[in-house]
Amino acid sequence: MKEMAKKYDPKEVEKCRYQEWLTEDLFKPSGDEKAQPYSIVIPPPNVTGKLHLGHAWDTTLQDILIRHKRMQGYDTLWLPGMDHAGIATQIKVEAKLSEQGLSRYDLGREKFIEKVWEWKDDFAATIKDQWAKLGLSLDYSRERFTLDQGLSDAVKKVFVDLYKKGLIYRGEYIINWDPEAKTALSDIEVIHQDDPGAFYYVSYPLLDGVKFNGKDYIEIATTRPETMMGDTAIAVNPNDQRYSDLVGKKVLLPLANREIPIIADEYVDPEFGTGLVKITPAHDPNDFLVGNRHNLKRINTMNEDATMNENAGKYQGLDRFKAREAIAKDLSDQGYLLKTEPIVHSVGHSERTKVQVEARLSTQWFVKMEPLAKQALKAQDQVEFWPERFKQQYVNWLENIHDWVISRQLWWGHRIPAWYHRETGEVYVGEEPPKDLENWDQDPDVLDTWFSSALWPFSTLGWPDEESPDYKRYFPTDTLVTGYDIIPFWVARMIFQSYEFTGQKPFKNVVLHGLIRDEQGRKMSKSLGNGIDPMEVIDHYGADALRWFLITGTALGQDMRFDYQKMDAAWNFINKLWNASRFVIMNLEGIDKIELPDKSDQTLADRWILTRLNETIEQVNTQLDQFNYGETGRAIYDFIWHDFCDWYLEISKADLNGEDSKRSLATKQMLAYVLDQILRLVHPLMPFVTEKIWLSMPTHDGKSLVVAKYPEADAKLMDQKSKHQMQAVIELITVIRGIRAEAGAPLSRSIEVLIKTEDDSLKEIFNDNLPYIKRLVNPKELQIGSEVAAPDLAKIGIIAHAKVYIPLEDLVDLDVERAKLQKQIKTFTAEITRAEKKLGNEKFVSQAPQELVEAEKQKVTDYTFKLKTAKESLAILDK
Repeated sequence: MKEMAKKYDPKEVEKCRYQEWLTEDLFKPSGDEKAQPYSIVIPPPNVTGKLHLGHAWDTTLQDILIRHKRMQGYDTLWLPGMDHAGIATQIKVEAKLSEQGLSRYDLGREKFIEKVWEWKDDFAATIKDQWAKLGLSLDYSRERFTLDQGLSDAVKKVFVDLYKKGLIYRGEYIINWDPEAKTALSDIEVIHQDDPGAFYYVSYPLLDGVKFNGKDYIEIATTRPETMMGDTAIAVNPNDQRYSDLVGKKVLLPLANREIPIIADEYVDPEFGTGLVKITPAHDPNDFLVGNRHNLKRINTMNEDATMNENAGKYQGLDRFKAREAIAKDLSDQGYLLKTEPIVHSVGHSERTKVQVEARLSTQWFVKMEPLAKQALKAQDQVEFWPERFKQQYVNWLENIHDWVISRQLWWGHRIPAWYHRETGEVYVGEEPPKDLENWDQDPDVLDTWFSSALWPFSTLGWPDEESPDYKRYFPTDTLVTGYDIIPFWVARMIFQSYEFTGQKPFKNVVLHGLIRDEQGRKMSKSLGNGIDPMEVIDHYGADALRWFLITGTALGQDMRFDYQKMDAAWNFINKLWNASRFVIMNLEGIDKIELPDKSDQTLADRWILTRLNETIEQVNTQLDQFNYGETGRAIYDFIWHDFCDWYLEISKADLNGEDSKRSLATKQMLAYVLDQILRLVHPLMPFVTEKIWLSMPTHDGKSLVVAKYPEADAKLMDQKSKHQMQAVIELITVIRGIRAEAGAPLSRSIEVLIKTEDDSLKEIFNDNLPYIKRLVNPKELQIGSEVAAPDLAKIGIIAHAKVYIPLEDLVDLDVERAKLQKQIKTFTAEITRAEKKLGNEKFVSQAPQELVEAEKQKVTDYTFKLKTAKESLAILDK
């Protein structure tokens, strides 16, 4: 037995513990082929920086699951890994280079990639240090990275197979373009926010003498005059009778002096604006589709950095926003600008660089999504979502799917396995390069990060080698834990890729948590300066306290607010467990193994605590299997704080220090057993402190708590009759203590306690447990029976089938109490007089706000009641 420190110090408790677990290889699968496998693959954090509180929350929930299952005897695998995070990581490294006056082009592709790998290695080491501080029981021998050789092989196979099936194609299309990162973006990498802007109302002159409503022009409203040089038509709705005579006519494009036709297309909403829309096929996705239907020319007027190109005429070289200003000025100077109307509208921004996204005509690689989505939708009932309401979000995304642009104009990532023949232009796609490589150029682009992440659950286990031992043993995985915000980004993609390539679901359960916000409910961000570093929280409170806060702070699927007061409460709870454990261990002299005393030697309190313990075990196992972390925490907290610490430990003190050695031994056995079960029960949630206490007990076998057996509810140890009897004793003591507290009478002052009850069984319960009752309420006299008479002056407490009387003179100084009541009567009378005088003032009643008048009336009512109560209480004392 190791002596526990008097004070709980998380730094001392957690120091070196994690390394000891790793040294003993406790986090690897058991290797027991008879055991049921249970696997989780970690959502790989990006190697762009340190872990944040969201990562801590996500991984803590996973760690609880894997530790719980490991202790239950499952053959568990929790596989760690990280994501190369293409665009996000490249932006970080390019920013670092720019501080040195360099760009990736100065280094060249190969040298630049070397720099990114250096960055990756630095931050991967940091992330692993953070995992260790959190206590995550990961099997590092199986660690993966989304750019390692195994995943690269999987990515190539998937790309080639989809290409051969006609599900990957290359084509010209309007895509989201990040002009700062100079790369394509998928729809879900675009964040929409409200930006100030304007409607520019421009006159487009009608040609060939055509008039409309007596005017020789039509009016077009646009928010983006910088794209006008790319206009190739004006469109109206074919059912809009206002403009039916204009269809087929032509207008002059202002500033460009180019003729463009007026066409009819269902896309146009006749109720929006003027009902006339300019069509710019190279700069708007809807216009692109209209252009395809009408064989319109596509005129791209911007470079990849969002400066204007040669097709923009005199505006070539200008930044897009400078071009907007210049074009608006020229339109005004030349009489084309009719008016400008300021607006606020939703504009897409790059999730990574934050700049406004451009809709840009570009040749990219795409995945044809409809067949993949249909396959996933057919099997939607095979994957359970927790909470279930989030499944609809997943289904909605698949039902409204668009083709997925998967090429990115980056250097960091999986290079697209496609080559172009230098002479013939032939395209070759394959897992290996063409044999005459000297005649081919590989596509310079890389794949979207999510393309490789979508394969994570099976590629990390050895796929495409379907004979891989880990793949055969642990796939499909059991549970994915992640935030609800990446259901379309990642969850849906893993599911449809898994069905396509393995024929199976990637996981059985999707457990979704929310976002962590600050105390005001705001999203944490650098711009607000409200971010919380989880490692700093651990340095102050310890990992166990942070973990406890994260599992009890909110319900599954809901956002959480970080709260230092709740962190204080988490630390206090652990400190309570520490002090209680220390008390128990200090009193275990002569106990060297865990065994319960014979049932004949067990008291009512013993049978009650065993019942409550097993009820808690049952509840915890049920709630964890249903991913109800908050309810798990509440059950554990209530049992430890209230049942064990507040009641059983207090009751046990009398028996531990009593003269009955047999009773003392039985109490020690009970304490050792219950504490042993508590430590096992709590370990998945708070691994460090429970391990430290476990190793301090004289009964442990030297093995870590990590691989100890998890408690199972034992029906033989549940005694509902004893539970109800003990609850009656607790209720009695609680009522008496409540009366003491209300009267300000400390426990050190003995008082007379009279209990009137007609219930013989209740009398028997109280009489059988007099030692506990006397110790915890300190009566100078205690009467129990049906013949008990109520004193004239007494505080009354009511419990089930009994009344408790405590004579008032035992609780308070009657003279002091009289003086207090007399003072209250004087105060209440004065307040009533003051309010009534105010209400008697007609000027106040007629001119004051109605709520003030009503407030004064309420005061009269309230103080009248208080005065009546005080007078009645004084009359009782004066009897």
